[in-house]
Amino acid sequence: MTGICTGRVAAVTGAGRGLGRAHALALAAEGAAVVVNDLGVAADGAGASTGPAQQVVEEIRARGGRAVAHTDDITTDDGARSLVTTALDSFGRLDALVNNAGFLRDRMLVNLDEDDWDAVMRVHLKGHFLPLKHAAAHWRAEAKAGRTPDARIVNTSSGAGLLGSVGQGNYSAAKAGILGLTLVAAAELGRYGVQVNALAPAARTRMTEQTFAETMATPTDGVFDAMAPENVSPLVVWLSSADSTGVTGRVFEAEGGRITVMEGWRPGPTTDRGARWAPSDVGAATRELLAAAEVAWPVYGSRLSA
Repeated sequence: MTGICTGRVAAVTGAGRGLGRAHALALAAEGAAVVVNDLGVAADGAGASTGPAQQVVEEIRARGGRAVAHTDDITTDDGARSLVTTALDSFGRLDALVNNAGFLRDRMLVNLDEDDWDAVMRVHLKGHFLPLKHAAAHWRAEAKAGRTPDARIVNTSSGAGLLGSVGQGNYSAAKAGILGLTLVAAAELGRYGVQVNALAPAARTRMTEQTFAETMATPTDGVFDAMAPENVSPLVVWLSSADSTGVTGRVFEAEGGRITVMEGWRPGPTTDRGARWAPSDVGAATRELLAAAEVAWPVYGSRLSA
Protein backbone atom coordinates (compact mmCIF):
# COMPACT_ATOMS: atom_id res chain seq x y z
CA MET A 1 0.00 0.00 0.00
CA THR A 2 1.16 3.53 -0.78
CA GLY A 3 -0.75 5.44 1.90
CA ILE A 4 -2.16 7.97 -0.56
CA CYS A 5 -5.00 8.78 1.85
CA THR A 6 -2.89 9.08 4.99
CA GLY A 7 -4.28 11.80 7.24
CA ARG A 8 -7.56 12.04 5.36
CA VAL A 9 -11.04 11.22 6.66
CA ALA A 10 -13.64 9.60 4.40
CA ALA A 11 -17.32 8.82 4.92
CA VAL A 12 -18.76 5.95 2.88
CA THR A 13 -22.50 5.32 2.71
CA GLY A 14 -23.86 1.83 2.25
CA ALA A 15 -20.51 0.51 3.45
CA GLY A 16 -21.70 -2.58 5.30
CA ARG A 17 -21.59 -4.89 2.30
CA GLY A 18 -20.57 -5.16 -1.34
CA LEU A 19 -18.96 -2.20 -3.05
CA GLY A 20 -19.28 0.10 -0.04
CA ARG A 21 -17.52 -2.37 2.23
CA ALA A 22 -14.75 -2.82 -0.34
CA HIS A 23 -14.33 0.96 -0.62
CA ALA A 24 -14.20 1.43 3.15
CA LEU A 25 -11.57 -1.28 3.59
CA ALA A 26 -9.49 0.04 0.68
CA LEU A 27 -9.62 3.63 1.98
CA ALA A 28 -8.54 2.47 5.43
CA ALA A 29 -5.73 0.39 3.93
CA GLU A 30 -4.43 3.56 2.26
CA GLY A 31 -4.39 5.46 5.54
CA ALA A 32 -7.80 7.11 5.72
CA ALA A 33 -9.94 7.16 8.84
CA VAL A 34 -13.38 5.96 7.74
CA VAL A 35 -16.95 6.66 8.82
CA VAL A 36 -18.76 3.46 7.87
CA ASN A 37 -22.41 4.22 7.19
CA ASP A 38 -24.94 1.45 6.74
CA LEU A 39 -28.56 1.10 7.78
CA GLY A 40 -28.32 -2.69 7.59
CA VAL A 41 -31.38 -3.17 5.41
CA ALA A 42 -32.27 -6.14 3.22
CA ALA A 43 -31.66 -6.10 -0.53
CA ASP A 44 -35.07 -4.46 -1.08
CA GLY A 45 -34.61 -1.89 1.68
CA ALA A 46 -36.63 -3.67 4.35
CA GLY A 47 -35.57 -3.87 8.01
CA ALA A 48 -32.49 -2.41 9.68
CA SER A 49 -29.48 -3.63 11.64
CA THR A 50 -26.36 -2.06 13.14
CA GLY A 51 -24.45 -5.28 12.49
CA PRO A 52 -23.04 -4.75 8.96
CA ALA A 53 -21.55 -1.32 9.67
CA GLN A 54 -20.03 -2.40 12.97
CA GLN A 55 -18.55 -5.53 11.42
CA VAL A 56 -16.70 -3.47 8.79
CA VAL A 57 -15.46 -1.12 11.53
CA GLU A 58 -14.09 -4.11 13.43
CA GLU A 59 -12.39 -5.42 10.27
CA ILE A 60 -10.68 -2.06 9.74
CA ARG A 61 -9.59 -1.80 13.35
CA ALA A 62 -8.29 -5.37 13.33
CA ARG A 63 -6.00 -4.34 10.47
CA GLY A 64 -4.69 -1.36 12.41
CA GLY A 65 -6.95 1.25 10.84
CA ARG A 66 -9.31 3.83 12.29
CA ALA A 67 -13.06 3.65 11.76
CA VAL A 68 -16.37 4.44 13.38
CA ALA A 69 -19.87 3.19 12.56
CA HIS A 70 -22.75 5.43 11.54
CA THR A 71 -26.14 3.75 11.32
CA ASP A 72 -28.51 6.70 10.83
CA ASP A 73 -30.66 7.00 7.70
CA ILE A 74 -28.85 9.29 5.25
CA THR A 75 -32.06 9.78 3.24
CA THR A 76 -33.27 12.04 6.08
CA ASP A 77 -31.92 15.52 6.71
CA ASP A 78 -30.96 14.72 10.30
CA GLY A 79 -29.31 11.44 9.32
CA ALA A 80 -27.25 13.03 6.55
CA ARG A 81 -26.20 15.89 8.80
CA SER A 82 -25.13 13.45 11.50
CA LEU A 83 -22.91 11.62 9.01
CA VAL A 84 -20.83 14.79 8.69
CA THR A 85 -20.86 15.56 12.41
CA THR A 86 -19.81 11.99 13.18
CA ALA A 87 -16.69 12.48 11.06
CA LEU A 88 -15.94 15.82 12.69
CA ASP A 89 -16.60 14.58 16.24
CA SER A 90 -14.64 11.35 15.77
CA PHE A 91 -11.70 12.46 13.64
CA GLY A 92 -11.79 16.26 13.59
CA ARG A 93 -12.25 16.67 9.83
CA LEU A 94 -13.89 15.36 6.68
CA ASP A 95 -12.01 15.12 3.38
CA ALA A 96 -14.01 12.73 1.21
CA LEU A 97 -17.57 11.54 0.83
CA VAL A 98 -18.32 8.35 -1.10
CA ASN A 99 -22.04 8.07 -1.83
CA ASN A 100 -22.84 4.42 -2.39
CA ALA A 101 -25.99 3.40 -0.48
CA GLY A 102 -28.79 1.75 -2.44
CA PHE A 103 -31.17 -1.13 -2.98
CA LEU A 104 -33.39 -2.49 -5.74
CA ARG A 105 -37.10 -2.96 -6.29
CA ASP A 106 -37.19 -4.15 -9.88
CA ARG A 107 -40.41 -4.27 -11.88
CA MET A 108 -41.43 -3.73 -15.46
CA LEU A 109 -42.89 -0.25 -15.77
CA VAL A 110 -46.52 -1.34 -16.04
CA ASN A 111 -46.13 -3.32 -12.79
CA LEU A 112 -44.05 -0.75 -10.89
CA ASP A 113 -45.86 0.54 -7.81
CA GLU A 114 -45.56 4.15 -6.76
CA ASP A 115 -44.10 3.08 -3.40
CA ASP A 116 -41.35 1.11 -5.16
CA TRP A 117 -40.58 4.10 -7.38
CA ASP A 118 -40.40 6.44 -4.40
CA ALA A 119 -38.30 4.08 -2.28
CA VAL A 120 -35.62 3.62 -4.96
CA MET A 121 -35.56 7.33 -5.75
CA ARG A 122 -35.20 8.09 -2.06
CA VAL A 123 -32.27 5.81 -1.32
CA HIS A 124 -30.30 6.46 -4.49
CA LEU A 125 -31.03 10.05 -5.52
CA LYS A 126 -32.05 11.67 -2.24
CA GLY A 127 -29.46 9.49 -0.49
CA HIS A 128 -26.82 11.17 -2.64
CA PHE A 129 -28.20 14.70 -2.43
CA LEU A 130 -28.51 15.03 1.36
CA PRO A 131 -25.02 13.80 2.37
CA LEU A 132 -23.56 15.86 -0.48
CA LYS A 133 -25.46 18.94 0.68
CA HIS A 134 -24.30 18.71 4.29
CA ALA A 135 -20.70 17.85 3.41
CA ALA A 136 -20.62 20.73 0.93
CA ALA A 137 -22.04 23.13 3.52
CA HIS A 138 -19.23 22.18 5.90
CA TRP A 139 -16.57 22.62 3.23
CA ARG A 140 -18.02 25.95 2.10
CA ALA A 141 -17.86 27.20 5.69
CA GLU A 142 -14.23 26.06 5.90
CA ALA A 143 -13.37 27.86 2.66
CA LYS A 144 -15.06 31.06 3.81
CA ALA A 145 -13.09 30.87 7.05
CA GLY A 146 -9.86 30.82 5.06
CA ARG A 147 -9.28 27.07 5.37
CA THR A 148 -10.02 25.97 1.80
CA PRO A 149 -10.30 22.17 1.84
CA ASP A 150 -8.91 19.64 -0.61
CA ALA A 151 -12.19 17.74 -0.61
CA ARG A 152 -13.64 15.00 -2.76
CA ILE A 153 -17.07 13.55 -3.49
CA VAL A 154 -17.42 10.26 -5.35
CA ASN A 155 -20.97 9.43 -6.43
CA THR A 156 -22.19 6.01 -7.55
CA SER A 157 -24.22 5.78 -10.72
CA SER A 158 -24.59 2.68 -12.89
CA GLY A 159 -24.59 1.43 -16.43
CA ALA A 160 -28.35 1.46 -15.97
CA GLY A 161 -28.16 5.22 -15.47
CA LEU A 162 -26.02 5.65 -18.57
CA LEU A 163 -27.89 3.32 -20.90
CA GLY A 164 -31.13 2.25 -19.25
CA SER A 165 -31.96 -1.27 -18.07
CA VAL A 166 -35.10 -3.27 -18.79
CA GLY A 167 -37.09 -3.92 -15.62
CA GLN A 168 -35.26 -1.19 -13.73
CA GLY A 169 -37.07 2.01 -14.67
CA ASN A 170 -36.91 3.41 -11.14
CA TYR A 171 -33.26 2.46 -10.63
CA SER A 172 -32.20 3.70 -14.08
CA ALA A 173 -33.94 7.05 -13.57
CA ALA A 174 -32.37 7.51 -10.13
CA LYS A 175 -28.89 6.62 -11.37
CA ALA A 176 -29.25 8.97 -14.35
CA GLY A 177 -30.28 11.68 -11.90
CA ILE A 178 -27.07 11.10 -9.95
CA LEU A 179 -25.09 11.90 -13.10
CA GLY A 180 -26.87 15.23 -13.46
CA LEU A 181 -26.37 15.95 -9.76
CA THR A 182 -22.66 15.21 -10.13
CA LEU A 183 -22.21 17.69 -12.97
CA VAL A 184 -24.05 20.45 -11.11
CA ALA A 185 -22.16 19.81 -7.87
CA ALA A 186 -18.80 19.85 -9.66
CA ALA A 187 -19.65 23.22 -11.20
CA GLU A 188 -20.98 24.76 -7.99
CA LEU A 189 -18.49 23.44 -5.45
CA GLY A 190 -15.16 23.87 -7.21
CA ARG A 191 -14.77 27.38 -5.77
CA TYR A 192 -14.77 25.84 -2.28
CA GLY A 193 -12.03 23.31 -2.98
CA VAL A 194 -14.39 20.39 -3.66
CA GLN A 195 -14.05 17.97 -6.59
CA VAL A 196 -17.04 15.83 -7.56
CA ASN A 197 -16.96 12.77 -9.81
CA ALA A 198 -19.18 9.76 -10.48
CA LEU A 199 -18.56 6.09 -10.98
CA ALA A 200 -20.59 3.52 -12.92
CA PRO A 201 -19.26 0.24 -11.52
CA ALA A 202 -19.93 -3.32 -12.60
CA ALA A 203 -19.32 -5.76 -9.77
CA ARG A 204 -20.83 -8.59 -7.76
CA THR A 205 -23.17 -7.21 -5.09
CA ARG A 206 -26.52 -8.14 -3.60
CA MET A 207 -28.10 -5.97 -6.30
CA THR A 208 -26.39 -7.63 -9.27
CA GLU A 209 -25.77 -11.24 -8.33
CA GLN A 210 -29.44 -12.10 -8.86
CA THR A 211 -30.28 -9.70 -11.70
CA PHE A 212 -27.21 -10.81 -13.71
CA ALA A 213 -26.61 -14.16 -12.04
CA GLU A 214 -24.61 -15.83 -14.83
CA THR A 215 -22.34 -12.85 -15.47
CA MET A 216 -21.75 -12.26 -11.76
CA ALA A 217 -20.94 -15.87 -10.81
CA THR A 218 -17.67 -16.34 -8.95
CA PRO A 219 -15.12 -18.17 -11.13
CA THR A 220 -14.04 -21.56 -9.83
CA ASP A 221 -10.98 -22.17 -12.02
CA GLY A 222 -8.63 -19.70 -10.35
CA VAL A 223 -8.84 -17.06 -13.09
CA PHE A 224 -9.09 -13.35 -12.36
CA ASP A 225 -12.42 -12.58 -10.68
CA ALA A 226 -13.44 -9.62 -12.82
CA MET A 227 -16.67 -9.05 -10.89
CA ALA A 228 -15.11 -8.82 -7.42
CA PRO A 229 -16.15 -5.46 -5.88
CA GLU A 230 -12.58 -4.92 -4.68
CA ASN A 231 -11.57 -4.27 -8.30
CA VAL A 232 -13.55 -1.03 -8.34
CA SER A 233 -12.21 0.40 -5.08
CA PRO A 234 -8.74 1.54 -6.22
CA LEU A 235 -10.33 4.16 -8.49
CA VAL A 236 -12.58 5.30 -5.63
CA VAL A 237 -9.56 5.60 -3.34
CA TRP A 238 -7.60 7.62 -5.90
CA LEU A 239 -10.54 9.93 -6.60
CA SER A 240 -10.85 10.44 -2.82
CA SER A 241 -7.17 11.31 -2.45
CA ALA A 242 -5.32 14.58 -2.86
CA ASP A 243 -3.46 12.95 -5.76
CA SER A 244 -6.56 13.38 -7.97
CA THR A 245 -6.22 17.18 -8.05
CA GLY A 246 -7.80 18.68 -11.16
CA VAL A 247 -10.19 15.79 -11.87
CA THR A 248 -13.79 16.89 -11.44
CA GLY A 249 -17.11 16.63 -13.23
CA ARG A 250 -16.10 13.28 -14.73
CA VAL A 251 -17.92 9.96 -15.03
CA PHE A 252 -15.99 6.69 -15.05
CA GLU A 253 -16.97 3.11 -15.75
CA ALA A 254 -15.01 0.56 -13.72
CA GLU A 255 -15.12 -3.20 -14.09
CA GLY A 256 -12.44 -5.77 -13.34
CA GLY A 257 -9.18 -4.25 -14.58
CA ARG A 258 -10.90 -1.82 -16.96
CA ILE A 259 -11.40 1.93 -16.38
CA THR A 260 -13.26 4.00 -18.97
CA VAL A 261 -13.85 7.74 -19.08
CA MET A 262 -17.45 8.20 -20.20
CA GLU A 263 -18.02 11.09 -22.58
CA GLY A 264 -21.77 11.48 -22.20
CA TRP A 265 -24.24 13.35 -24.34
CA ARG A 266 -22.65 15.43 -27.07
CA PRO A 267 -23.98 16.92 -30.32
CA GLY A 268 -24.19 14.51 -33.23
CA PRO A 269 -25.39 15.12 -36.81
CA THR A 270 -27.51 18.28 -37.11
CA THR A 271 -29.41 20.24 -39.70
CA ASP A 272 -30.79 23.78 -39.64
CA ARG A 273 -33.13 25.14 -42.29
CA GLY A 274 -33.13 28.62 -40.78
CA ALA A 275 -36.91 28.61 -40.38
CA ARG A 276 -39.65 26.63 -38.65
CA TRP A 277 -40.07 23.06 -39.85
CA ALA A 278 -43.32 21.74 -41.22
CA PRO A 279 -44.37 18.42 -39.63
CA SER A 280 -44.45 16.80 -43.07
CA ASP A 281 -40.77 17.68 -43.62
CA VAL A 282 -39.39 16.75 -40.21
CA GLY A 283 -39.54 12.98 -40.72
CA ALA A 284 -37.32 12.83 -43.78
CA ALA A 285 -34.79 15.25 -42.28
CA THR A 286 -34.66 13.34 -39.00
CA ARG A 287 -34.18 9.99 -40.73
CA GLU A 288 -31.23 11.43 -42.64
CA LEU A 289 -29.69 12.58 -39.35
CA LEU A 290 -30.21 9.16 -37.78
CA ALA A 291 -28.62 7.45 -40.77
CA ALA A 292 -25.51 9.60 -40.23
CA ALA A 293 -25.44 9.11 -36.45
CA GLU A 294 -23.55 6.49 -34.47
CA VAL A 295 -25.43 3.28 -33.77
CA ALA A 296 -27.17 3.51 -30.38
CA TRP A 297 -25.89 1.35 -27.55
CA PRO A 298 -28.20 -1.46 -26.41
CA VAL A 299 -29.80 -1.15 -23.00
CA TYR A 300 -27.52 -1.98 -20.09
CA GLY A 301 -28.79 -5.49 -19.36
CA SER A 302 -28.30 -6.54 -22.98
CA ARG A 303 -24.80 -5.06 -23.08
CA LEU A 304 -23.72 -6.59 -19.76
CA SER A 305 -24.87 -10.09 -20.68
CA ALA A 306 -23.40 -10.01 -24.18
